[in-house]
Amino acid sequence: MPVIIGPTGLAGLFWPMGEQAAARAAASAGTAYCLSHGSVCALEAIPSGDSPPWMQVFIYRDRGFTRELAERASASGYGALVLTVDNQLLGRRERDLRNGFAIPPRYRAREVFAMATKLPWLLRMRRELPRITFGNYARPGEIARIEELAGRMARLLDPAMSWADVDALRTVWKGPLVLKGIIHPLEAAEAVARGVDGVVVSNHGGRQLDGAAASIDALPAVVAAVDGRIPVLLDGGIRRGVDVVKAVSLGAAACLIGRPQLWGLAVAGEAGVAHVLALLRHEIDLTMGLMGTSRLGDLGQHCLSRQPASGCS
Repeated sequence: MPVIIGPTGLAGLFWPMGEQAAARAAASAGTAYCLSHGSVCALEAIPSGDSPPWMQVFIYRDRGFTRELAERASASGYGALVLTVDNQLLGRRERDLRNGFAIPPRYRAREVFAMATKLPWLLRMRRELPRITFGNYARPGEIARIEELAGRMARLLDPAMSWADVDALRTVWKGPLVLKGIIHPLEAAEAVARGVDGVVVSNHGGRQLDGAAASIDALPAVVAAVDGRIPVLLDGGIRRGVDVVKAVSLGAAACLIGRPQLWGLAVAGEAGVAHVLALLRHEIDLTMGLMGTSRLGDLGQHCLSRQPASGCS
């Protein structure tokens, strides 16, 4: 199953205990689940069974807190640490500005009215809403509002992060270390040289640097730079199984999904996420069958047809 659930913050707002529900669906599908640093639940609440979850972390101004999250993930049986490297400085997210979304959240009349019109969601979440928080940022015994923790989280991000911080994290975390947010082949080559175990080609859903290359367009050069030494994953733009087949044909070992699993979670919780994964599995299988291909290992660039550029040459 070359589809992994990528880290998405505040998934517990979509469904009661949403992160746990999505993690169970991923485990049942035989694939991995990556918990967001900005999850509603604390990382210790995600069970580690036959499919150990992955944990997303950042480099914080307080390097001790970065180390603490890595140590907590290790103690809780997480299978991989995913260091996101393209979000140390927030981009101008104009959709968020138009929607009034902010961290910390603002509860103006428009937002309150929008929530009041979603009666099924309110009924499901009525016991959860008073306790919604960023579980990984609350200190033991601390009762902190989400607004306070969101402000703390934003202040912790350090734009001065460097490759030396990757080296330092490598000494703390002994399991597989993955860098998420790699889009340039020179970055990928440096990651290999630094002993990183995998990279995720991602432009952060197109929400960071305006005009950045699409992940699928950046993928081939990163795959070439890595040259088979570590796995290359793709994040962003995966909506159907045929998208996964295209990415694997371009050299991706697997794809991460964000929004699709949140849509499933919002509709039906664990069953919704399981349905999304089942749809993708069926579409991958159908696409490969129609191509006359029976194994993922047989996919390659020879399976793709590139359309010539239109217009005058």
